[in-house]
Amino acid sequence: MRGNPGIKAYLALVAVCFFWGTTYLAIRMGLESFPPLMLVSTRYFISGTILVAAALIRGAALPRGKELMQAVISGLLILGVGNGCLTLAETHIPSGLAGLFVTLSPFWLVGIEAMLPGGEPLHAPTILGMIVAFAGVALLLSPGFGSEGFSRSTLIGFSLLQVGMAAWSFGSIYQRRREVRAHPVVIGAVQQLITGLAVSPLAWLFGGHQVHWKTRGVGALVYLVIFGSIVGYSCYAYVLDKLPVAVVSIYAYINAVVAVGLGWLVYREPFGLRETLAMLVIFAGVGLVKWQSGKAALAKMEVEA
Repeated sequence: MRGNPGIKAYLALVAVCFFWGTTYLAIRMGLESFPPLMLVSTRYFISGTILVAAALIRGAALPRGKELMQAVISGLLILGVGNGCLTLAETHIPSGLAGLFVTLSPFWLVGIEAMLPGGEPLHAPTILGMIVAFAGVALLLSPGFGSEGFSRSTLIGFSLLQVGMAAWSFGSIYQRRREVRAHPVVIGAVQQLITGLAVSPLAWLFGGHQVHWKTRGVGALVYLVIFGSIVGYSCYAYVLDKLPVAVVSIYAYINAVVAVGLGWLVYREPFGLRETLAMLVIFAGVGLVKWQSGKAALAKMEVEA
């Protein structure tokens, strides 16, 4: 199924790369009106309802039984925990910095893949790439250098994102390893609706009544529903089914550049020499990991051939 994905899959990946880069800023704007869990719950409940309704109108087959349970598990991991942690993290750190930290997600992908049965084991270049990239992270977290230096908020935001990336990566791998009959976009629709419903009780429990109806915040929610969820996540579910993980994971780099640029442009989020050097070091480390992953995948294809 992934041997000849076609131009549609790559166009969908382009949409993921751009629109998800803009959602870091949209999340920060949305937090001006909504508590974090309320933003997550409302966003995915609306987008999931629209997409599932559209699927039913078009007569598309919805996942059932075991397939539905698999969609629930992967959806809660990817969206509930993954995006939930990102949204919570942006209450502690700037949106651009969050986007930069998320570039570490390929490490979680290759690490979790290595631990699962039949996964590709870690090699020396992969481990070296991880060390290089974490040196870039240390530069961001180090005190006494750059515009802000170390802060407790930065550490909290970084830690939340690690939990979110781990859940997102495991959920993505879990989803890819399951054979499904429903269309991947329909699977994504069900995942969004389930996430919106599942997070709702927590959203009301933790600040559900602290909503401030501001035009910019509500507008950001609408943007997240349309371009972050309906367009962005549907495209992600599609490319995850059609393209190799190594190709799909490039979205994290482009998302970071878009997030950093928009964060500086709108909120004047700090991005100086330290952040620039750290981004280059992190990209070099992740690039080394991806290069090794590509070699391993090519070697595996040659053996199977």
